[in-house]
Amino acid sequence: MTLALTEAASPTLHLDTNILVFGLRPGHEARTLIAAAISRRHRLGVSAMAWAEFRCGPLDSESADAWAALLAGQVIPVDQAIAERAAVLFNLTGRRSRSLPDCLIAATAMARGARLATLNRADFEPLLRYGLELA
Repeated sequence: MTLALTEAASPTLHLDTNILVFGLRPGHEARTLIAAAISRRHRLGVSAMAWAEFRCGPLDSESADAWAALLAGQVIPVDQAIAERAAVLFNLTGRRSRSLPDCLIAATAMARGARLATLNRADFEPLLRYGLELA
C-alpha cells in the first residue's frame, strides 16, 4: 500500500509509539487507522519522544525508512514549552510512575493542536481533562 500525503493536507494526527510499531503491519488496526487518516488528508506528526521510543526497536531499516518518508520531517522536537507542559501534565495527573514519556507525547500533540492516535488509550485518558484529544 502506498501511503502519501500532500502539502494541502489539513488536520493533524500525532502518533503514539505503538502506532509507529504496528502501523505498517498488514491487517493491523494501526495500519487501518493510518490509511484512513491519509485518505482524509490528515497530516501526520510524531513527538521526538515517541520517535526515540520507536527507534529503540527492535526495528528493521525498511520500517524506519518508510516512517521517515511518511512523516516527511514531522518529528516534532521537545522544546522548553513542550517540556513545561509535560511537567505540568505529569504533576496534575498524580506523578504516575513511568508516565513522563506519555506526558511528553501528549504535550507535543497538544502544542500542535493535534489529536493523538494510540493503541493504549488508558495511558492517556488521565490527560483528557487537560485538553488532550484522542483519535
